[in-house]
Amino acid sequence: MKSVYFGIKYHPDNRNKSVIEAFERCFSKHGFKSYCVVRDLELWGKASFSAKEIMQETFVKIDSSDLVVIDVSEKGVGLGIEAGYAKAKGKELIVTVRKGTKVSTTISGIADRVIDYESISGIKL
Repeated sequence: MKSVYFGIKYHPDNRNKSVIEAFERCFSKHGFKSYCVVRDLELWGKASFSAKEIMQETFVKIDSSDLVVIDVSEKGVGLGIEAGYAKAKGKELIVTVRKGTKVSTTISGIADRVIDYESISGIKL
């Protein structure tokens, strides 16, 4: 099974947990096993790590992934770091964004594809 690193804005209260779970179903439907820091490393807030440890793990997971998907429906500095790192490592980079949300020119400039979506279940990888 192919692997996908999934980056999305972090919220300490997990308010976007349902969005992350919807993306997981989408990835699975397309034959990908996904990795998401908040879900798989931090266990939805049950485990905590330093910023340095999180970024080290992030880079390891991006390095070992077949595909990187970054959702920029909400802005976040970390998302730009993840996207830039993935691109520098030669990974295929797909940027997803809810319809009606503006994507920065920097992120769209490095993406292999930008996918605007109304429904996560309708995303085709």
